[in-house]
Amino acid sequence: MDKKSRNFLYEYLNNASPTSYEASGQKIWLDFIAGYTDEHQIDGYGSAYAVLHPENGKSDEFRVVVEAHADEISWYVNHISDEGFLSVVKNGGSDPIQAPSKRVNIHTRDGVVKGVFGWPAIHLRKTKNPVYPNTNNIFIDVGASKKSDVEKLGIHVGCVVTYEDELLELNNNYYCGRALDNRMGGFCIAELAKRLAKKKIKLPYSLYFVNSVQEEVGLRGAQMIAERIQPNAAIITDVTHDTSTPLISTKTHGDIKCGLGPTITYAPAVHNKLQDLVVEVANKEKIPFQREAASRSTGTDTDAFAYSNMGVPSVLLSLPLRYMHSTVEMAHTKDIENLIKLMEACLVKIEKGHNFKYF
Repeated sequence: MDKKSRNFLYEYLNNASPTSYEASGQKIWLDFIAGYTDEHQIDGYGSAYAVLHPENGKSDEFRVVVEAHADEISWYVNHISDEGFLSVVKNGGSDPIQAPSKRVNIHTRDGVVKGVFGWPAIHLRKTKNPVYPNTNNIFIDVGASKKSDVEKLGIHVGCVVTYEDELLELNNNYYCGRALDNRMGGFCIAELAKRLAKKKIKLPYSLYFVNSVQEEVGLRGAQMIAERIQPNAAIITDVTHDTSTPLISTKTHGDIKCGLGPTITYAPAVHNKLQDLVVEVANKEKIPFQREAASRSTGTDTDAFAYSNMGVPSVLLSLPLRYMHSTVEMAHTKDIENLIKLMEACLVKIEKGHNFKYF
């Protein structure tokens, strides 16, 4: 990774892009990828995409998508007490267990206001029935003594709240921080665009790099952008659980480990012929990968693309991640590199007008 890509990674990952407030992150992403593609656009709700057209000009006869999602989990201010404490509701799959003692950024029209998730001291919790954090009892303290003090800071019901934790590196092997789910995927497809441009690789079809909004609340951005682009095939990237850490059953959740390569998911939404192509390419190019299965839906934007436009052949490539939906999500540098390599090798293999019909 060169200096430009590294700077982009840190700027993009450290920026707050909560669900439905992704605009600032999308600007960062588009500023980077625009230098390596032919055009870029955003849709009405903020999903961003850039297009690399084939060598013979601006042709959209055959369209392939590589996609990630741009949003991160967060909170909404839901209530302000007379004493000046803030109650919250989830914006996406936020975990109340993670909240106590965390520092937060409360986003207002006038800028960020700092706060903390408070919690009673251990000395005061020695009760017969222990109290655990949940959405009904966690609260934010902004150093105010009454409701009017909070309102003077520009805070109101509906303000979005994010954690302030930023990206760091552990042992020269892992990136660690919040929102690797799935802005690390967004980084990977932007870096892919850069590598294709640097190598002067011209594909025989239009390649769309898509960064969708609102995945964390039901794949909403992907649903919209899939209808706009109407692709012929889609490679979706997201994160999956590293199950090698304590307290996780591999029998239940699969046997996935960081550092052993991205995963290929077997699921009803995943197209068998496109998946076969990915496996064939990975084996031929000696790119390590792991396998996992999803019972019904994948829970990712794969489902939105696959079942759009009368059916779009789609495949899911996932980055193993430790401690998902926390502020210390961890991804291995080798998996990031191999995910980018695998996407590039697959795109070269796909032909214009590629026939994905089963028979």
